[in-house]
Amino acid sequence: MKIVTGITGASGSIYALRLIEVLRKAGHEIHAVVTDSGWQVLSHECGVDRQEMQRRVDVLYNNDDTGAAIASGSFLTDAMVIVPCSMKTAGCIAHGISDNLLTRAADVTLKENHPLLLVPRETPMHAIHLENLLKLAQAGARIIPASPGFYHRPQTLDDLVDMMVGKICDQLGVRHSLFERWH
Repeated sequence: MKIVTGITGASGSIYALRLIEVLRKAGHEIHAVVTDSGWQVLSHECGVDRQEMQRRVDVLYNNDDTGAAIASGSFLTDAMVIVPCSMKTAGCIAHGISDNLLTRAADVTLKENHPLLLVPRETPMHAIHLENLLKLAQAGARIIPASPGFYHRPQTLDDLVDMMVGKICDQLGVRHSLFERWH
């Protein structure tokens, strides 16, 4: 599959990095776009810069390049995952504001009826956040809050991250063994 991965300035960049690692290992093609605040959080939380990200993905786009391939419905992709997804980004997508490449690619993903997965990490959420997420779900997006479960009895932070990444992979139809399933 060809999967677009968007990374915004919400906390939780570790989920994006692990997802990219799992998808690449499974042989999928990753096209990535990171917002300016996404770069700041990636650097702060994970020590990852543009050069390091370039090595992790197949194609890394500049978020200001609204003419890039992923901005067009004629560029075939299989899905888009925005992880983590800030409430700003969710709000822009919910209201059709495509003012950068990430929000344009998400708009195109919805328009082309391909899976759009949003992984919000914000907490608590107020009514406007919830309304935007509901509007996106009604438009066809899948909302996967970054709230890992504990039934698999995680022992490490990596176990919690893998649980969330596994849930994202489930929605993409990507087989994995990232966590023990409920019996």
